[in-house]
Amino acid sequence: MSTRYGTYAMEVLINHLLKLGARRNRLEAKVFGGGAVMASLASSNVGAKNAEFVLDFLKTEKVPVIAKDLLDSYPRKVYYFPHTGRVLVKKLHRVHNETLFSRENDYKVRLTGSTIEGDVELFV
Repeated sequence: MSTRYGTYAMEVLINHLLKLGARRNRLEAKVFGGGAVMASLASSNVGAKNAEFVLDFLKTEKVPVIAKDLLDSYPRKVYYFPHTGRVLVKKLHRVHNETLFSRENDYKVRLTGSTIEGDVELFV
């Protein structure tokens, strides 16, 4: 799958933060996830590719990563407290959830056939 969806999503997120009054030079990131939590998707390395993408994107955009918990084989539950910037990460036992797999697979199929629409302002 193309990184264009990730790039689009990150640009939309950053633009929204700036519209809300964030200052570009004060942005920081905390990144979590990228685990190989579903055996059926493990062979395509989706989690590792996502982790690599976000770290590369943030480096290119000069947004420092101040905390991260990436990869491994377990799912995480992430609690974020926006007023303080605090994050709690709970590592969960491996789950065997066919509903989750089915939804993720359906989403992947929809993304493959979709086109990106809307305005995006790329940062240089």
